[in-house]
Amino acid sequence: MEFTEDQILRYSRHILLPEVGGDGQEKLLNARVVLVGAGGLGSPVGYYLAAAGIGTIGVIDNDRVELSNLQRQIAHNTKRLGVLKAESAKETFETLNHDVTVVMHKERLTSANIKAIVKDYDIVVDGSDNFPTRYLVNDACVMLGKTLISAAVFRFEGQVMSIYPGQGPCYRCLFEVPPPAGMVPSCQEAGILGVVTGVIGTLQATEVVKAVLGIGEPLKGKLLLWNALDMSFRTVKVPRNKECPVCGDKPTITELIDYEWFCSMSH
Repeated sequence: MEFTEDQILRYSRHILLPEVGGDGQEKLLNARVVLVGAGGLGSPVGYYLAAAGIGTIGVIDNDRVELSNLQRQIAHNTKRLGVLKAESAKETFETLNHDVTVVMHKERLTSANIKAIVKDYDIVVDGSDNFPTRYLVNDACVMLGKTLISAAVFRFEGQVMSIYPGQGPCYRCLFEVPPPAGMVPSCQEAGILGVVTGVIGTLQATEVVKAVLGIGEPLKGKLLLWNALDMSFRTVKVPRNKECPVCGDKPTITELIDYEWFCSMSH
């Protein structure tokens, strides 16, 4: 593609990198990435993907901006209280970079709609804050063969894992079934240090960019753990489970189901 003068200037630091260059920047501009959630994780992921020039960013979220969100959800601001997060994120990301088109999906993900929503995207980024959605997204991505960058945060800690269906383990290889209701407190109940979502979300964005460009070593078959209090990173190897109910040799879960009944919160 022919870059405009503004694009050459905007992406100059990318183009200077031998691993990216003009060809790599073209890949970024042609990429389609969908964010599950525009909250604590989705905000920094979307912000950095927009800055990087990811051409199409989908945002799946049907929640509205609340005051308690603003301690960590940097896609939103005080003037947008009560606005749908998908709409707020679209304004933020497209204002940052006019090369980016944000597609809003102002609905709650279910087993009935997830395949239709994510099928047109190259990469799925899970920034959800509950187990039912996390398992639903994992299962759908495995069935559709979509690369999934999954993450979770809790208090002062976070984790990231990149899932490449058919090439390594999925989320269920690590955690086969969702925990029972009430077993794990939500961030609303346990708290979260705001900057933790920024660090983990930025790591997710890094994995997305690497996946689009086909560079580096992805967190495939690895779970990256970070603790803010002692500033430690730890990587744990995750083997593919041949008996995994979704991605195993003989999967027992072949249709999507909803897991709300596992969790005390609906979304």
